[in-house]
Amino acid sequence: MMSKIRKSLSISSFAIGAVAGIYLAVAEVPLLSTAYAKETTEVSPVRARPRDTYYPNSEDLAPDEMRVIACGTGMPTTRAAQAAACFLVELGNGDKFLFDIGSGSAERISSLQIPYNYLDKVFIGHLHTDHFGALHDLFIGGALMGRNVPLRVWGPSGATPELGTAYALDHMQKMLTWDLAGRAGNVDFRGYRMDVTEFDFKGENQVVYEENGVTIRSFPAIHSIDGSVSYSLEWNGLKFVFSSDTYPNTWFNKYARDADLVVHECFIAVPELVSKMGFTPESALLVGTQVHTAPEAFGKVMSEIKPRMAVAYHFFKDYDTTPAVYDRIRKTYDGPLSLAEDYMVWNVTKDDIRVRLAEVDHHTWAPPAAAPAEPPKPEDKTAMARKLGVDTIDFSEFTKSGFWNVDDVLRPIYEEASEVLGQEFPYPEKQ
Repeated sequence: MMSKIRKSLSISSFAIGAVAGIYLAVAEVPLLSTAYAKETTEVSPVRARPRDTYYPNSEDLAPDEMRVIACGTGMPTTRAAQAAACFLVELGNGDKFLFDIGSGSAERISSLQIPYNYLDKVFIGHLHTDHFGALHDLFIGGALMGRNVPLRVWGPSGATPELGTAYALDHMQKMLTWDLAGRAGNVDFRGYRMDVTEFDFKGENQVVYEENGVTIRSFPAIHSIDGSVSYSLEWNGLKFVFSSDTYPNTWFNKYARDADLVVHECFIAVPELVSKMGFTPESALLVGTQVHTAPEAFGKVMSEIKPRMAVAYHFFKDYDTTPAVYDRIRKTYDGPLSLAEDYMVWNVTKDDIRVRLAEVDHHTWAPPAAAPAEPPKPEDKTAMARKLGVDTIDFSEFTKSGFWNVDDVLRPIYEEASEVLGQEFPYPEKQ
């Protein structure tokens, strides 16, 4: 009887049409053989099933492996879906490097929950804010969340000293004077230091970093004005190349060859600059083809240098913009290709390149500290006052006059901490 029912249902579903067929197919599920039903029950709902997703801090990195994570892939204007330019390179020897740190990327970096002591090396391609606009977030926020070593930053010179990395970051720190002065003596202040290395933007394949078996080189890029560079990182027989922003150029064609992963800007197609961003045709043509690399030109560059994997970034990757970028690239390039979006991950070995997306926690707190924190030191406040040429950076008598006495509710907090931790924490009396 069962087989007859199944047979009649199958005939009916074929005869009645698609809608009835779907209904009858569902109705047939209880009639499946016992063996098949048992097999499907074993994998659901209690057994885990593998997923092709990267979950930060859930996988070991092999000694010969490189992992690259896109922490920003978007346009010069920021949006929630895509931060501006930023790529994190993690190596099997434990080293980590950030290439560009554009606006909005600090939140992506935080979501990876990497101790900030290990995120202390940043390489800037040029000084547009969509390529270094989140540096102050990493500098201040990283120190507040556990980094107790200096933040090290590398970047190019400019046509004049005022157009170079050292000038920009010196003035960034001056912009942060009030912020830094307010933290001195109140927190572990060791991480609120920046070591800046400026190098000649005209250097061709020059070594700008060489430590722990890792060599990073820079070579000139062409973007906006003088003072832009691209980078290559070589380690353990693997090579990563990052263009930052650049017009196609002979230096990139020469020094980006033989790379495993090449991340190169690929700007949104010119028609979308007009329709989506309101550019005039004149501006769209200029910005989309002369200031940035058009998709067709990106493809030609990749056909020339032939990477194991080409990565296109620097466009808003939406359902209606991606096909145009892809089709235009494919006019001039038919090799391995990733169209980057935030949280895309590439695991690179000599034998394979695996491409996935990361699933991250958007409600992160501070990651585990890589080294113990120290209590605040009064001498940090004294040193800051000396730097500012004043006697003290304590509250003025004017501000002190505004204190409202809540000692009755605050003093017990100190007493509780002293009792729980077995250490005396004296209550700071207002002077």
